[in-house]
Amino acid sequence: FSSSCSGNVIAPPRLQRGSAPSAEQRSQHAQKVAVLGAEDSSVRLLEELVFGNEEQLLDQLGQSWFSPGSVLVQSWFSPGSCVFRVDLTHRFRRDLVKGGESSLSKSDLQQRMKERSEVTHGRGRRSHTSEFINSISRPWGYPGSNLVLLQMKKCLDANSARGSSDSLTSVQFHPNAQVVMTTGIDQSLSLFQVDGQLNPLVQSIFLENFPVFKARFSSDGLTVIATSFKNKLFYLYHMMEGKVTPVSGVRGLNEARVKEFSVCPVGDAVLLTGTRGYLHLLSLKTNEIVRSLKLNGDVSSVAFSFDGDRVFSSSEEGEVFVWDLRSSRCLNRFTDDGCVKSTSISTSPNGRYLACGSQSGVVNIYSLDSCVSSSQPKPLKSIMNLVTPTTTLRFNPTSELLALGSRADDEAVRLLHVPSLTVFSNFPVSKRKICHKVQDMAFSPHSGFFCLATNKGRAPLYRLLHYKDF
Repeated sequence: FSSSCSGNVIAPPRLQRGSAPSAEQRSQHAQKVAVLGAEDSSVRLLEELVFGNEEQLLDQLGQSWFSPGSVLVQSWFSPGSCVFRVDLTHRFRRDLVKGGESSLSKSDLQQRMKERSEVTHGRGRRSHTSEFINSISRPWGYPGSNLVLLQMKKCLDANSARGSSDSLTSVQFHPNAQVVMTTGIDQSLSLFQVDGQLNPLVQSIFLENFPVFKARFSSDGLTVIATSFKNKLFYLYHMMEGKVTPVSGVRGLNEARVKEFSVCPVGDAVLLTGTRGYLHLLSLKTNEIVRSLKLNGDVSSVAFSFDGDRVFSSSEEGEVFVWDLRSSRCLNRFTDDGCVKSTSISTSPNGRYLACGSQSGVVNIYSLDSCVSSSQPKPLKSIMNLVTPTTTLRFNPTSELLALGSRADDEAVRLLHVPSLTVFSNFPVSKRKICHKVQDMAFSPHSGFFCLATNKGRAPLYRLLHYKDF
């Protein structure tokens, strides 16, 4: 441009080829780079907090965020109080805001996250292979502990190697081997090795025209007893021989069908539930009825004491009868507190507790000694977490846990911590249905695993991390 045409326009200064920036320019450039680096560092920290799961966040909150040489912007660090603060205005953290607050200190955020975790029953982010649940903060049995969360891991379904399109009816762990058995109305009896990862199929037996109602191992684990819905016929599977024996007639048994039964924990006896209030004690050695018991009304459920000497039977009218099995004498009878119709009964392996379930879903926990000696025992506690009939009650081998289930509704299963009589709030844990309608439940011999049989043909398997053995 000429001076007459450009007016006040000033051409930008140009560096000559090969010339270096001035010292002032280098200093300004270094300051800009430092500021940009600090911004990137804080953004990365925010991303980790926002997009990490809750467990990762709690782990991070328990550690120091500050490292020598790092530059933190003012919104993250307060020089006066030396307290790190987390911005809550981001849309991923708005659910943590209370009132008009816009930020929280590290300790306050940790407490807020714990409170929300308890409210949502500990439901965390689920991985593709397993599902972890927040652990209880103190060991079981710790004096004064307030137990609300159970430490467990969701494993691959126990029957994943051979699924079923029909409902499962029974599940039980072998008393001596690391094996679980499932049965269903698809006329199958399947055995799986339990490792929590693959759970390979060991053996599957097809019982033609015999939809299995219930199956149990004998007390020594050498025989499986399987019954159906409308048959007098039942099967004995001898595991050592690999032989399946149909039993069509039992001497001394005058019943139209054999369906419900309980295995004595000692010896080779099985207690068959008959009609019109009869209970028949069957010997597996001779396949003969040894003796019969008779109670008033129809039998609803039966449970043995831990030593096999006593039998606790409940009638549909809500009465509980205590029997001496050796003398066939009724030792005591009482009415389950508040019960209109009884649906299930179970005794603890340590011989201290009796649990009675009812049509209303209420489960009464009694001292077993008071049930033997008193005509009006008072329950230690009434568990009211189920609203449909309690069809299954199962104590774990250590008598620390009691599983409560109902086959009348989806996800109607709970776990009770027996010493404190507290229901764990984080089971069932999944937002998506896994348990469905629970038909049966079982603990492994040392309580390391817990398994369910559902109406969807699945056997959800959980690893109870509190227990170290299978």
